[in-house]
Amino acid sequence: MTENLKTLLLNSINTELNSIEKIATEITKKLGEEIIKAIELIGSIKGNVIISGLGKSGHICNKISATLSSTGTPSIFLHASEANHGDIGIIKNNDVLMILSNSGETAEFNNIVNYAKKINIPIVSITGNQHSFISTNSDIAIVLPEYNEAGPINLVPTTSTTLQLIIGDLIAIGLMHIKEFSESEFKLLHPSGKIGANLLNIEDVMHVGENIPLASQGTNIDEVILIMTNKRLGCIGLTDEKGTLTGIITDGDLRRSLHQNILKKPASDIMTHGPITIEKSKSVTDAVSLMNSKKITCLFVTQDDKPQGIVHLHDLIKLTAL
Repeated sequence: MTENLKTLLLNSINTELNSIEKIATEITKKLGEEIIKAIELIGSIKGNVIISGLGKSGHICNKISATLSSTGTPSIFLHASEANHGDIGIIKNNDVLMILSNSGETAEFNNIVNYAKKINIPIVSITGNQHSFISTNSDIAIVLPEYNEAGPINLVPTTSTTLQLIIGDLIAIGLMHIKEFSESEFKLLHPSGKIGANLLNIEDVMHVGENIPLASQGTNIDEVILIMTNKRLGCIGLTDEKGTLTGIITDGDLRRSLHQNILKKPASDIMTHGPITIEKSKSVTDAVSLMNSKKITCLFVTQDDKPQGIVHLHDLIKLTAL
């Protein structure tokens, strides 16, 4: 039974892979031309991309719509059944309608297509049948290459929805390209969650002002210990008379030095010279990567060699683990 199941799963994967390879082959032919036309059309509109589907295709519509909206192309999902009971009113001038339907003959779309034509809204469709009602009534008809659904009965939407999703992703990626969608714009649209946290700049999350553990490099070590204890970041930065960051002392440095009767000695006696620093314009991801590579837990943020802030690895890990 186990071996039979493994064989079934492998065959199913290969079924989908074969169809994906067909998309790769067809992308330089008519399929690719239609996708590019769709990208150019959507890129030219001033309204929303209204994406409509039903059943499994409807779930794919939701994902494509979310991807478009998160990459600079406003989009709204329209459930085909709900459209026939009033929701069709969300389609407005300057919008474009995108319909996903494997058969291209789903009856619920008849009224939607007719309404779009009546108010002169362009229609882009992704179907598996170029001769279907939806395809033949579309301004741009993207037709899936011939495929078999994965699984033993060749009926459950599997390969078809995978192909729809891929084409939706290609359209989103193409729109990002022609709109020159930048990382800063992506960051603006993703203020929360792990993605947003990773895109934050260091200056957005660093400890600043009185929260920075700092002292003059001539400060006695017993005073340094009090400052470190109060700031609770496990380290302290040491500066010279010009305010330049010249060194750092960590909890580990103190533990290794306490047997030397150092409490009344200046911090410069045990500090590590030339601490590793980062610029405030760098991202949280950059900081985490640097700290991991250097095996450190604190990182001072400097400008012109003067401390502007500090970040701790534990804070950043919590932030990016949302």
